[in-house]
Amino acid sequence: MTFNQCPKALLEKLEQFHCSVHSSKVLAVVLGLLADFDSIEYVQELINILPKLTENHIKLIVIGIGDDLSKEKFCSYTKLPKELIIVDKDSSLHQSLELSKGLDLHMGSWLDMLLMCAGVSSPATLPEVLRGYLGDRNASSRIKPDELIRIWPFPEFRGSLFSLAGGENYLRPFELATIRLKNMIEIIGNWDLYVTDHKLLTQRGGTFLIDSDCRLLYSYRPKSLLSYSPTMSRPLSFLEPWIG
Repeated sequence: MTFNQCPKALLEKLEQFHCSVHSSKVLAVVLGLLADFDSIEYVQELINILPKLTENHIKLIVIGIGDDLSKEKFCSYTKLPKELIIVDKDSSLHQSLELSKGLDLHMGSWLDMLLMCAGVSSPATLPEVLRGYLGDRNASSRIKPDELIRIWPFPEFRGSLFSLAGGENYLRPFELATIRLKNMIEIIGNWDLYVTDHKLLTQRGGTFLIDSDCRLLYSYRPKSLLSYSPTMSRPLSFLEPWIG
């Protein structure tokens, strides 16, 4: 198997924040705006495997577009430890890493975002939205039976409701859609805090697993919304060779 070298711009960013790739593997997750649906959902997935990453000597570093206030709010909501995230105020790193900036019709970022949500220049988005409502027997359940779900203005309910409606041990209908609705309410309710640059609403991110000799063991640069992994049913499956 042939590995590429890690992009210099990413190594420099990590070294700037005293994260050496020479002492262990580094999983560098580059997000768009912290307000992005992908950003919150991806980090929620990563939080679940933090112990496994630590056990296998893989350092997680998240890099997103925001400022100190949006970082504080993002970490409070996702439970991501603050020492694991770096915030940039612009997309210079994204450009250096050749990450997709998303649809750009030069008619306003809002229109670009809405069109991408409708699938324009974002072909993976609508199937992924549909999966959130229909469920996915190839994916794991995301909500525990005893978890209390509070989504204003709806009555609160327990996660066991999904078991009654669709069984157990897989992603049930409406389960992922419920998580995404909660995330959307969090973002919209704190829009001015999360969105530090409206021009970057469509900026996509990327994932880079770096070995201790600066080789890239894995990389992925998504182009669509809600497609932070090429295998969304099991978005972290690329880590299996290293964490089991």
